[in-house]
Amino acid sequence: MPNSSPRRIEILAFPDAQLLDVTGPAQVFATANDLTASPGGKLYEIRVVAQGDEVVTSSGLVLRTQRLPNDAACPDTLIIAGGYGVNAACKDDELVAWVRRRSWATRRTASVCSGAFLLAETGLLDGRRAVTHWHRCSEFAERFPTVKLDRDPIFVRDGPIWTSAGITAGIDLALAMVEEDQGRALALAAARQLVVFLRRPGGQSQFSATLLLQEAADRFEALHAWIADNLGGDLSLAALAEQTGMSLRSFCRHYRQSTGRTPAMAVETMRVEGARRLLEQGAPVQRAVVRCGFGSAETMRRAFLKHLGVGPNAYRERFFG
Repeated sequence: MPNSSPRRIEILAFPDAQLLDVTGPAQVFATANDLTASPGGKLYEIRVVAQGDEVVTSSGLVLRTQRLPNDAACPDTLIIAGGYGVNAACKDDELVAWVRRRSWATRRTASVCSGAFLLAETGLLDGRRAVTHWHRCSEFAERFPTVKLDRDPIFVRDGPIWTSAGITAGIDLALAMVEEDQGRALALAAARQLVVFLRRPGGQSQFSATLLLQEAADRFEALHAWIADNLGGDLSLAALAEQTGMSLRSFCRHYRQSTGRTPAMAVETMRVEGARRLLEQGAPVQRAVVRCGFGSAETMRRAFLKHLGVGPNAYRERFFG
């Protein structure tokens, strides 16, 4: 049943914040409200707060905001957005001090994506486990050596402090909060309404691995496109080298220099990605085994466990039961 006094959620935005870091979590809590609509009132009161009356996000869209509150009625939850503007926000002593004070009075404080940089600037992450966007993990580790950075999870909870990985991970984090507050049934209903996982399989490395391959596009774009079109074929080192017109030794050396991984690792990553898409479309596991060139169901199972932390059958059941 809805609470007579809703939990206040404050989402902190700033100039050049990532729009989805704000709206993703906000929509999760709003959906929880929608699914429990009754005369008893809402479960959550959602406020987007900032230093001014509006914020221009990095996408150019403008958000109407409430000025940073300093009232005695502190929020249940404070969520800090990330985005391109987080570096400037970290240098704003007034904003950093506000986050620190507000966090002391809340039940829980969270960051989305690179919002972890602003949270770390307050000192609240010192000695705690945390995660941030995969692309900025090395920078974060260098700037905040006292934080126990974990690069892979979608989100991390360490006591009253929560941090999440890149952008859409804010939705995962908010769903976990709804589950903590209201139970699994409502969180699952909200996830279904939003057409997302309640608990997505694997960590953010499954996404960063594929994206990192794309960063080598200048040299190996054609090869990656060819691999994607021939997942069930011969993708041996010799075949890849021949496709690029290089000697085997030269190909292996240059590929690793460009992508940071071996050709075999890249092929496995792309095969897992191809199999995931087939399973999400309803294909039987054995068809994915054949079409993506795994050779056997056991080989594909081991690859899924390695990259996603879940086997093919369990992965498929998340979509089709």
